[in-house]
Amino acid sequence: MLPETRYAKAGDVYIAYQMSGKGGLDLVFVPGFVSHVEHAWEEPGLARFFERLGAFSRLIRFDKRGTGLSDPISEIPTLEQRTDDLRAVMDSAGSARAALLGIAEGGPVAMLFAATYPERTRALVLYDSYARYAWAPDYPFGHTEADFKTLQATIEAEWGGPAGSAAWAPSARGDERFQQWWAKSLRLAASPGAALVVLRMTWDTDVRHVLPAIRVPTLVVHRTGDQIIRVDHGRYLAQHIPDARLVELPGTDHLVWVGDAGAVLAEVEEFLTGVRPLPEPDRVLATILFTDIAGSTEQVATLGDQRWREVLDTYYRLAREECTRYRGREIDTAGDGFFAAFDGPARAIHCALAIVAGARTLSLAVRAGVHTGECEVIGAKLGGIAVHLGARIAALAGAGEVLVSQTVKDLVAGSGLRLEDRGLRVLKGIPGEWRLFAAVPAS
Repeated sequence: MLPETRYAKAGDVYIAYQMSGKGGLDLVFVPGFVSHVEHAWEEPGLARFFERLGAFSRLIRFDKRGTGLSDPISEIPTLEQRTDDLRAVMDSAGSARAALLGIAEGGPVAMLFAATYPERTRALVLYDSYARYAWAPDYPFGHTEADFKTLQATIEAEWGGPAGSAAWAPSARGDERFQQWWAKSLRLAASPGAALVVLRMTWDTDVRHVLPAIRVPTLVVHRTGDQIIRVDHGRYLAQHIPDARLVELPGTDHLVWVGDAGAVLAEVEEFLTGVRPLPEPDRVLATILFTDIAGSTEQVATLGDQRWREVLDTYYRLAREECTRYRGREIDTAGDGFFAAFDGPARAIHCALAIVAGARTLSLAVRAGVHTGECEVIGAKLGGIAVHLGARIAALAGAGEVLVSQTVKDLVAGSGLRLEDRGLRVLKGIPGEWRLFAAVPAS
């Protein structure tokens, strides 16, 4: 269940915001360049990042005026107006006092708020942020006028596609799903004109004079390889905010949830709660579901590439809806394959049967394989022998069939699911013989 989008009124402008999490402190996430509070949940890595923050806080997120679901604007907003937006969101959310997490361009807003309203600011965390974006003789690591013109040209030429993703998220360069999400996120968050307005405000921002007036506990976190906001900016903040603590982390990604997000989260949680979270487990028990479309090559030849892509997109929407319905987590797609993980084998089987049945309405014959085992956690992905087993089981299924392993059968005993023995099978590349069962839909 995604959080409800609400609206706070700041003057004549309505600011969209959401609340999630059940932790004991209020944490306001002040976004960077542009954002969309609802579309953010469609990126698995970002959704997990918010869930981790929500594990120890009541997380309050909003779209800055002129971006996302907040009111559009026709002129460049002042920093004071954006600070008022933050205050209006806190008031509407019933938050008398909160910690602030300022991300990049959101940092100056958070800094001005913390200096102006120390009684409402529990603590301040700044991630890959800055006091001034542009170069100056006494600020030599800022961006030059040539950089600004390049950014303008990139927005004008590339907005609508994954503009700037190679610099913002280098480690996601080969992730096609991320690139598609990023492009859509930019389109939903702002038009090219609105993005240029935000860029101009970013360029004009200078809060260096505010830094000595910040008297709340402050943590500055910066990745040393960030090329969007160089680490010198973070060092400057830590040097000029009284008693600020600086943590430099390895990494080249500017987007906070890409790369080693766990390291950032650990620093933030320890700073705000006094307790460092336990390391993320590197192995987890999960039920793996693989599906693919039988006879897809013949279908492509019959329908043609464009029509096949339309059919495949419709199928993926169906698969994702069923995955969400049965509390699964999409891991990956490749070709016409769909890979998801579940915390319970019965739900995985029900999901597989629903996908197979739904695919028939699209004139598609889908086969599926389900296996439960210990998986390696590799960032947002899962790997290991259990994953290979699930894929091999799916490959042996007939068109419209859901095959499951003996392990799954044993775990769903008493669930009412009908499973028919399909005998011992050899799984390609995996030693021994494996007894498989077919899940039979309820009549």
